[in-house]
Amino acid sequence: MEEGPKPVTKSAEVEVMDGSDIMELVENDKVFSNFVDHKFRDLDRDCDGHLSLKELQPAVADIGAALGLPAQGTSADSDHIYAEVLSEFTHGKDRKVSKTEFKRVLSDFLIGMAAGLKRDPIVILRIDGEDLLEFIDSPAFEPEMSSIFSELEIPNGSLTDYINKAFEKLTVDKGMPPVLDSWVTSNIIAPALESCGVGQDQPVSQETFLVEFKKVAETVAQRLKDQPVIVAHSENTFDGTGIRRLLSNKFELEKTLDTTLKSMPKDPHGRISKNCVRLALDQLASSAGLPPFGAVFQMDEVLSESCKMFDVDDGKVVKEDEFKKIVTEILGSMMLQLEGNPISVSTNSVVHEPLTSSSTLLQPSSSM
Repeated sequence: MEEGPKPVTKSAEVEVMDGSDIMELVENDKVFSNFVDHKFRDLDRDCDGHLSLKELQPAVADIGAALGLPAQGTSADSDHIYAEVLSEFTHGKDRKVSKTEFKRVLSDFLIGMAAGLKRDPIVILRIDGEDLLEFIDSPAFEPEMSSIFSELEIPNGSLTDYINKAFEKLTVDKGMPPVLDSWVTSNIIAPALESCGVGQDQPVSQETFLVEFKKVAETVAQRLKDQPVIVAHSENTFDGTGIRRLLSNKFELEKTLDTTLKSMPKDPHGRISKNCVRLALDQLASSAGLPPFGAVFQMDEVLSESCKMFDVDDGKVVKEDEFKKIVTEILGSMMLQLEGNPISVSTNSVVHEPLTSSSTLLQPSSSM
């Protein structure tokens, strides 16, 4: 994995989310206890000092949202993880949860989130048109845009079509927010095209394209100056290093596997279904330098390929030692695949609202 985020722009305002704020919260016992008190009070609707399964559901949903999972009920794989989160609180039993138990589990999840952000920080960029103007005025502008134009294949495409497609090729390092975001398209790109008077019937040639694209790009830069766009940027390379580090430390591996197995459902004889292997791998993902299941589809494919080799979907139950062996061998298989073909992922997402809004996990309670 990369040691940290690379600088992606020269002049844009940058904020790095590296999990330090979360750790500061958890490590301050007085502040964290107060935080838990208010969260618990909000959830404890019947004020009996314990949380029922129903009362826990908002907390489970918030944790899922904070982990980047889709809403409950939209994915069978994600629903397994939601069920696992609930089981962490209840130990797999139909019972109420005390404030002490709630605090312990919440602390574990927040520490895990902080570890993930420390490993793969998210860079928050404020794109205000300055980098785009710098690119437009640079000697690289004309050759790069000429190259992009030559790569575009749009049968019967208009000049507007070519300009729109060309903007899609520019990324945050050139000062452009993600053009495929509907807000960016309707509030930045479309008004710029309209104000520049680019017509659908104008002939398309490289010379015309370069002249008109530059006009529109300058207008886009001005609109970004008036309406800066906030973008969450992350870069990750999964090359198996994290897995190798875990597998080479036998003590840490055994400790991680033991912790993982404690939350796995077992039959009366203490055996575990192989169907739980994916859940186990997802639970120890952060320890192996892997993303949560569902976060990176290329990594999901690597996991699925490795799981097929060990028939984890055959429904058989195995003893704990055998289960550990299967999980360890799958990690080894994934490591070899990633060492041979590392997976690099760069994501840019427009932030339309405060980053924590999809999850109220770290938001102050109304009663605070």
